[in-house]
Amino acid sequence: MKRIPLIIATSIIALAGSAHGSSFIGTTDAVAGSLINTIDATSDATSGNNKVVLEAREDAASFVGSDGQLRSVRLEAALNHIRQSAPDLEATDMQLAEAILAL
Repeated sequence: MKRIPLIIATSIIALAGSAHGSSFIGTTDAVAGSLINTIDATSDATSGNNKVVLEAREDAASFVGSDGQLRSVRLEAALNHIRQSAPDLEATDMQLAEAILAL
């Protein structure tokens, strides 16, 4: 009889994990979509600024891989550019770094 509660508990944990993963993916996709639109919107006016974001990809990977511990000048410049280009965008530094990686 003790196996049934264990199976139920395992199923609930699996479902909770997949729900959390789906919401994370949805959030990352939404932020990446906004970031891509921001880059597209600013590309006509200043093509050099897009380079700032694209050159920060490696630094964004370090930032994400270190769980936000490693920050660099290039990543900070990209984050500032994104926030100036899209002031209504509500995203954390981690979400923006993940979105940069998705470009």
